[in-house]
Amino acid sequence: MSVLRSRPVLRWLVPATAAVAVIGGGAAIGTFAAEAEPSLPPRTAAQLLVDLQTSRLEGLSGTVVQRADLGLPPLVGLVPGNELTTLLTGTHTLRVWYSGPDQQRVALMDTLGEQDIIRNGRDLWTWQSRSNTATHRTLGGDAGAWKPAPEPAASLPATPQQAADLALGAIDPSTEVSVGRSATVAGQDAYELVLQPRDGDSLVHQLRIAIDAKQHVPLRFEVLAKGSDRPAFEVAFTQVDYRRPDADQFRFNPPPGVTVDEEKAERPTGKPGHVEPAGDPQVRAVGDGWTTVLIGRLDGADVGGKPATKPATPPAGSAPDMDMSKLLGGLPAVSGDWGSGRLLTSKLFSVLLTDDGRVLAGAVTPERLYQAARG
Repeated sequence: MSVLRSRPVLRWLVPATAAVAVIGGGAAIGTFAAEAEPSLPPRTAAQLLVDLQTSRLEGLSGTVVQRADLGLPPLVGLVPGNELTTLLTGTHTLRVWYSGPDQQRVALMDTLGEQDIIRNGRDLWTWQSRSNTATHRTLGGDAGAWKPAPEPAASLPATPQQAADLALGAIDPSTEVSVGRSATVAGQDAYELVLQPRDGDSLVHQLRIAIDAKQHVPLRFEVLAKGSDRPAFEVAFTQVDYRRPDADQFRFNPPPGVTVDEEKAERPTGKPGHVEPAGDPQVRAVGDGWTTVLIGRLDGADVGGKPATKPATPPAGSAPDMDMSKLLGGLPAVSGDWGSGRLLTSKLFSVLLTDDGRVLAGAVTPERLYQAARG
């Protein structure tokens, strides 16, 4: 269980969609801070975990940037509008505001246009600049547990807090936890907490979380792939202000000509935007810890020249006009005593699509997928 789960202030705003969401993201990777390493009093990993759990943050605003270099195969042109490719290879900039569990705002600003989500008490507003459309929902009494996500970047952790919560939830005997080098992030001195898988089949080398030395808030989150000393994914504050934002930041002022859609509140099930394999009878998990493999089915897709018997159903949020046969045909063919299929690999995760319609995915080597496919 995440040590942050009891501190809602450290997991506000945006949920992620899956384990590999921690390692989705943007483009050219560098470092967010090149300042000299600050001199800080020594603290143990256990003390830093307690710091995260006991922080008392009342307000925050700032700018967050996501970047990634996943080493994905060239998929440009296979997805209409290239929106999926943009999400996997672009740099994303967000502005965030926080003033307690019932006042939150996030604005995503990139080539896809600006998208805002504003929560003010029981009122939840979303707005998209490209279509100048907005939705309004009145949240129920249990809305405190629901942290909505902006589209289309809902599959990506939007803040270091959210990414850290996901990562710390993975701490178990398969994880080595240590203290790294101190750093300066967004002008704040920070300690570094390092999580490292013990299993050699994990493609993840380390997760690094920079924690504000005074406020105890995650300021930067980095994922390093095996064999690399540069982040394959990072999300960090480039500017942060710990003063409580003005109340006007959480009031939605519809722009001229906007179309507003009133929606009925729905009771959330589980963690919004987060895959819970145990709750989906179509998806099961093999293994545990960092080398967990998720296994499901891709109904209707023509993987090995023979489509499945059921009609294809696009996943929620996917591009409806995606040519799956063209996408799968561009992946290398693989085979073994487990069967045959197509393989997608990146620096941080692998996906195996078998000719009999199975989908196996994890932050693991292809060999671990083949092992799971045999079973």
